[in-house]
Amino acid sequence: MHSRFSMFSTVIRRPVIRRSISLLVLVFAVSSLWPVLATAQKPKPKKKPAPPKIRLPESVRTRPSHLMDVAPASRERRTELELAAAELDSLIEGKLTELGQSPNPYVEDDVFLRRIYLDVAGRIPTLAEAQAFLDSNDPDKRIELIDTLLSSPDYVSHTYNFWADTLRLRERPQPNIVAEPFLAYVKDAIRTNKPYDEWVYEMLTADGKVWENPATGFQLRDDGMPLPYIDNTVRVFLGTQIGCAQCHDHPFDQWTQYQFYELAALTAGTRTRIKKGDPGYEKTNPANAMISEARKHYDKGRVPGAFQRMIRANSYSVSEVKATLRLPHDYAYADAKPKSVIEPAVLWGEIPSQAKNASPRHQFAAWLTSPDNQQFQNMIVNRLWQRFMGVGFVEPIDDFRDEHPCVNEPAMEFLGKELVRSGFDLKDLIRIILYSRTYQSVASDYDLTSGEPYYFPGPTIRRMTAEQVWDSMLTLAVRNPMPFQRPGAEELKPYLDVDFTSLTFEQAKAQSERFAKTYFLSAYNRELNKHAYQGNILCRASELPAPQRADHFLRQFGQSDRETIDGAEKEATVPQILAMFNGPITHVMLERGSAIVDDVLAIDSTRDRIDAIFMSVLARRPSSKDRLLAAKELSRTPNDNVGYGNIIWALLNTREFLFVQ
Repeated sequence: MHSRFSMFSTVIRRPVIRRSISLLVLVFAVSSLWPVLATAQKPKPKKKPAPPKIRLPESVRTRPSHLMDVAPASRERRTELELAAAELDSLIEGKLTELGQSPNPYVEDDVFLRRIYLDVAGRIPTLAEAQAFLDSNDPDKRIELIDTLLSSPDYVSHTYNFWADTLRLRERPQPNIVAEPFLAYVKDAIRTNKPYDEWVYEMLTADGKVWENPATGFQLRDDGMPLPYIDNTVRVFLGTQIGCAQCHDHPFDQWTQYQFYELAALTAGTRTRIKKGDPGYEKTNPANAMISEARKHYDKGRVPGAFQRMIRANSYSVSEVKATLRLPHDYAYADAKPKSVIEPAVLWGEIPSQAKNASPRHQFAAWLTSPDNQQFQNMIVNRLWQRFMGVGFVEPIDDFRDEHPCVNEPAMEFLGKELVRSGFDLKDLIRIILYSRTYQSVASDYDLTSGEPYYFPGPTIRRMTAEQVWDSMLTLAVRNPMPFQRPGAEELKPYLDVDFTSLTFEQAKAQSERFAKTYFLSAYNRELNKHAYQGNILCRASELPAPQRADHFLRQFGQSDRETIDGAEKEATVPQILAMFNGPITHVMLERGSAIVDDVLAIDSTRDRIDAIFMSVLARRPSSKDRLLAAKELSRTPNDNVGYGNIIWALLNTREFLFVQ
């Protein structure tokens, strides 16, 4: 075990990728790796044995006929987007030429195949998908594959993970806030390809309860924290970090404390709780009154958790009232007195004319999402550029200031104009990036901490995200990686929504009992276990409870705890090594009934089985050296099936598997 540990420590710390399994030991014939297959070549007993038990849940072993309807990538716009990609390439290559650098050559098909699946679908391709692409002679097969993946449920799932990290999506941002409708709303905005400006505007202005208007979940995420809400919103959508100015003038940027409060005054009237005058709220908070009534009916006054969660959840409702904001009592600058009333104002530019007579919150949203707000365009361009290229035009991606210059302003500006021209169509923006020669070139080994600017001769080599690793392991293990999808407003509303104007205790009790059996978190999570193997629920990361417990594979590989913006980590750790060496998710693919076991055993020849293993795990055919090493491993194991299991296990523990080239 010590030798494996030492080897893998080196593997995950060095980003350089080898196109061969090389010295990766293939020397550890551990029969436990394919325990159910290890008896496959033993002499048959006199009495025919019962078939080995398949321990994988049936729900994940059958490929679904349909998961969801996804807005397709328009074929009609393909030519104009290809032309835009060519213009993008000329801007990137012009900068490289100016600096005496050259673009990297086009990447080979097998590397492109794996890269595009990981970047768009969030997983490696299946054996069938890899074979179909690599065997195709269609000159347009790359663009066809890009558009196919962008039109798939895989794209929705993977892009949801991307936004979940940025928007800090949690099922319970606070114990009594039920956020699932908002999480489902984010996924649906991706599925329908909702225009980006429209989507953001909705989140900034939505009113009501979260199951009535799921977009309110964005404002509920920072419930009770109106000043951090402004800081987080401006950072996410404008790439401007003004949080320091909440307490004092920004020490490293132009923003003053006075400007921070001017901007915050635009959303000072936002309320996230029901208030006097709302239905059912006259003199007493109806949620408090109902829980007080419940204490009289339950033994020793112990009100069940489901009852309390249901009632309390109904006390959260977003609205806007007329309000003013004052400077803090300790304001220390000469331009205003402490506790002075602040007049609302934006950080730059002007509030659009069509919103001049709107409420302050709508004015803020109109300004932030305006086509004239260059920083709104720059931020999403930079965020998506980093997503697919590994490094942003500006780094850190959400801290635009003089100390962090853009390495190619013409390219970023061009993509921003294309975004506006398309009507803020994020899918078309992504297509321009993915169609480009820049994206489809050989990746460079670049370290952001080097301090040297990167001018994009190609994308950079990156380690997979936690979600990409998890979803890729599922691809090898199961036929249906999405046996369930997270519930949305339609599913939850019947179990949560109450009318305080007429609600009786008996009605509340009956409804809370239905809630307790269905979507109350403890009951819901228990229901998910029917899709589990050794305690791991076999479903894509986008649908799993969020965030996962600290000891889960996803968290071990750096999934964010969703407390900070873009909080995911990609640093190598010892738990990652152990999880890949001997974790439950590693073993699940070596169970009888898993996708890769069934695929390999359905093939007759040894050579073709080796091909299938390499295509399944690494999305490429084995080299001559790979074949030689695989043959040596098979020759040293008395049971070929154990040898195949060892080869699979070895490939999973390579740099080539864990990194996106």
